[in-house]
Amino acid sequence: MKGHTLRPRALVYGDVDLNIIDGSAIWAQGMVQALARAGCEVTLVLKAPVRTGRLVDPLRALPGVTVRSPHEEGLFEGDGAMPARQAAVMLTRIDAEAEPYDLVVIRGRRVAGNLSGSSLAGRLWTYLTDVPQSAAEFPASAKAELRRIADASRVLLCQTEELRGFLEGAVPATAGKSVLFPPVVVLPDGLEPRPDGPPDRRELRLAYSGKFAPRWNTYEMTSLPRLLAIRGVDAELHMIGDKIHNDPADPAFATRMRTALESGQGVVWHGGHPRAEAMRLTAACDVGLSWRDASMDASLELSTKVLECGTLGVPVVLNRTPMHERLLGADYPLFAATEDDVLDALTLIGKNSDVFTLAVERCRAAAAEFTLEAAAGRLRACLAQAFPEPSQRVLSVKDRPLRVGVAGHDLKFFTALLDYLRSRPDMEVRVDHWSALKAHDERRSQELADWADVVVCEWCGPNALWYSQRKRPGQRLVVRLHRFELYAGWPKSLDIDTVDDVVCVSPHYNALTREITGWPADKVATVPNWVDDAQLDRAKLPGAEHHLGMIGIAPSRKRLDLALDVLEELRRDDPRFTLFVKSKLPWEYWWIWQKDEERAHYEKVFRRIRRSALLSGGVVFDSYGRDVAAWLRRIGFVLSTSDDESFHLAPAEGMAAGAVPALLPWPGAETIYDRRWIHETPFDMAAAIAATVAEGRWEDERRLARTQVTSAYGLAEVCARWTDLLSTT
Repeated sequence: MKGHTLRPRALVYGDVDLNIIDGSAIWAQGMVQALARAGCEVTLVLKAPVRTGRLVDPLRALPGVTVRSPHEEGLFEGDGAMPARQAAVMLTRIDAEAEPYDLVVIRGRRVAGNLSGSSLAGRLWTYLTDVPQSAAEFPASAKAELRRIADASRVLLCQTEELRGFLEGAVPATAGKSVLFPPVVVLPDGLEPRPDGPPDRRELRLAYSGKFAPRWNTYEMTSLPRLLAIRGVDAELHMIGDKIHNDPADPAFATRMRTALESGQGVVWHGGHPRAEAMRLTAACDVGLSWRDASMDASLELSTKVLECGTLGVPVVLNRTPMHERLLGADYPLFAATEDDVLDALTLIGKNSDVFTLAVERCRAAAAEFTLEAAAGRLRACLAQAFPEPSQRVLSVKDRPLRVGVAGHDLKFFTALLDYLRSRPDMEVRVDHWSALKAHDERRSQELADWADVVVCEWCGPNALWYSQRKRPGQRLVVRLHRFELYAGWPKSLDIDTVDDVVCVSPHYNALTREITGWPADKVATVPNWVDDAQLDRAKLPGAEHHLGMIGIAPSRKRLDLALDVLEELRRDDPRFTLFVKSKLPWEYWWIWQKDEERAHYEKVFRRIRRSALLSGGVVFDSYGRDVAAWLRRIGFVLSTSDDESFHLAPAEGMAAGAVPALLPWPGAETIYDRRWIHETPFDMAAAIAATVAEGRWEDERRLARTQVTSAYGLAEVCARWTDLLSTT
C-alpha cells in the first residue's frame, strides 16, 4: 500500500470449484468474508463458470466484495474450469487492469507455482494445503517448487500447527513467513444450532456432509443404520452432497456408492444443497460422522466439517489422532478407528445422555476458536505488519519517502527489520549486499551512497569504513556493531566523526564499546535485537515442562558442559528431564575445529555424555535449521550457560515461545534479562527449574516471561525504535 490507500485491496483465487460444496469451496467463502471483515476490499476470481449460486451468491451480496467470473466476462474461452497455468495468466491480467492489488491470496500449489515468477511475486499470500504430508512423500522436486513459492510469497497461510511445523522443517524458506490460519466456521444468518440436550426422538439421526470418496469411508457409513439395528439402536443416516468420486483404483466405487445412497437401509440422501441448507440439515441431526480410513490419520489438515458440527452443537465421531486429541481431549468419547469402534460409540451415545452431553461440550468448545471474528483478527494482525501506518515524523524529513540504504555481507540478523522497512509507505529501501566481508561491487556501492538519505551498515567492518569515507553532507550513517567486530581492528580505523549513530544491542556492550574505542556517549545508541514474538507464539507439546533447550553450542564459550551439570542434577531426582540441543556440531565449523583447545573441550564433553549414567538417554541433538519456532514447542526451559554474550537471542526466543529462561550470570546478562531468571551456579539453576515444575509454577512463569520479552524485544517494539532512529534529523 505504498499509495496510502485507506483499505488494502485483496485479490483472491482458490483452485476450487464453487459449484461443489466441499472443504476447499467453504475455504473460499470463509477467506473472502474474513478479509472483508478485516478491512480489505476483496475481489474473488472464480475458477469455473457459475452453474449454481449456492456459494457465490452470498458473497456477491457482501459490501466491499467483487466477484469476477472470467467465463461470464469473456476473458476465458471454454466452458470448463481454468487450468492452473491459465488461471495464473488470468490473475496477472486482472492485476494489471488498474492499480495493482496489495495482496494476492492464492489456494492451490500449482497456481502459486505458476505465479512465483510473475509480477505478483512478493505480494502472494499463499494458503498451503495440497502439499506432501510426510517426509517419505516429499520428493526434491516438490521441495524446490515450495521453495520458489515461499520466496515469492509475503505470507504463507497454514491450516494447522502440524502443517506449519512440518513445512518449516522440510522447506527452510517457509520459516518466518508461515502464519497459522485455521479453517473458518460461519453460521449462515438465521440458522439455529441444535437444541441442547440428548436426542428426544426414538431414532438416532446421523449426518454426513461433503464428498463421497473411498478414503472418507462414505460407503461404509451407509451400513451403520443396519448394523446399529442389530444392536437394538434405531438410527437414520442423512447424507448431504452430490460429488461422488471416480476412483481409478476402484472403478466400481461410484456405482456402488450411488446405489447405497439411493437404497441403503435407513439412508436418506439429500443430494447437493446450498451451504446454509446443508448446515440446517446437519443441525437437525444428533451426531456427525467424520470417520475416515486410517491412511488419513497422518493428515496435517483439519476438517472444516468437524468444526461446523461443533458450532452447530452436533458431536462428531472421528479418528483418534494427536491433532484431534489436542482439539477435543484425549478422553473424548467418540474417537473411532474401526467400524466396530464407530458402532460402539454410537451405541454408547444413543443410550447414555451424559456421554452425549460431554461430547457436545467438547465439540462446541473446540469450534469456538475458529469463528469468523477470530479469523478476521488473525488477518488484521498480518495486515498491520505487512502494511504499517506511515509516520508523520518520517514524512516530515523529506517531501518524498525517506531513502534508506542497507549495506553488509551478512544480513541474517537484519532480515525482519529489512522486511519491515521495505513495507513502510514512507520509506524506500535499497540493499548493497557485499559478496564477502571485504568484497563488493564498488560501482553499486557508490550508486547507493549517492542515492540514500540514510545508510545503515550492518556490521562495523570494511563496509562501514568504505561508506564513512564517502558520506555526503546531510546524509546520515548508522553502523550496527556486533561482538565480533568489537575485538577486531575495524572500529579503531573508523572515523567516528562521520558516523551519526553506532548501534549496540545491549547496555553492557554499549558501555564496553565506549570503553574500548573511546567514542563519545552521544554517538553510541542501544537498540536491542528483535524477537519475532508472533511467529514464536505456538502451543506447547505435552511434556515440555521437563524439556531443557540450548540453541547453539559452538564455540566452547557456549559451555555445553555447564548445561550438562544442570541436567545431571535434575535427573538425579527426575529422569524425565531431557536436554535438547539445536545446533551445528563443532566440527562443522572449520575455524573452531582447527583449534586444539576447542577439540579437546568437545572431546571431553561428548565422552562425558557417553559415559555418564545420569546423562544416558537424556541428551538429544537436533539438526541446525531455521525451524526454531517449531522446535521450541517441545521446550519448557531455554538455557544460557555461556561465558560471554552480547545479547544471546536464544533465551529471548524461548521466552517468546512460552519457555522459561534460565541464565548463568555472564557479563551484562542483568541489563537484558530480569534477574529472576539469572542463577549464580548450575546447581542453583537446576534447583530453580526443579522447584518451578514441582510447585506447579511453570505455566505462570512462562506467561510472565513471554509478557516481558514481548514488551521489551518484540518485533513491533524494535521496529518502532529503528523507525525513530532512522528518521532522526
